Amino acid sequence: MAIHLSSIMHAKQILRRSLLIGREAVSVPKGYLAVYVGERQKKRYVVPISFLNQPLFQDLLSKAEEEFGFDHPMGGLTIPCTEDTFIALTSQLSHS
Repeated sequence: MAIHLSSIMHAKQILRRSLLIGREAVSVPKGYLAVYVGERQKKRYVVPISFLNQPLFQDLLSKAEEEFGFDHPMGGLTIPCTEDTFIALTSQLSHS
């Protein structure tokens, strides 16, 4: 639990930082967060913050932490997986 809570807190810090960095990040509606996904070219997705409580999404956050630490090159949270994987996962989370 402490690891997942830690990941959530760091994701919030990254999001706050990204709000200060770029105008695009400011357009995220309340209750959502922007993430960047893709292997080569990063595509921006806006997902509900309720995903932060989901174990599958927390696994992605752990992978992001392992790969990027807390210095994300896009200025926002970068998820290291393919778009297809991300879409399949978020679809599954949306229907659960």
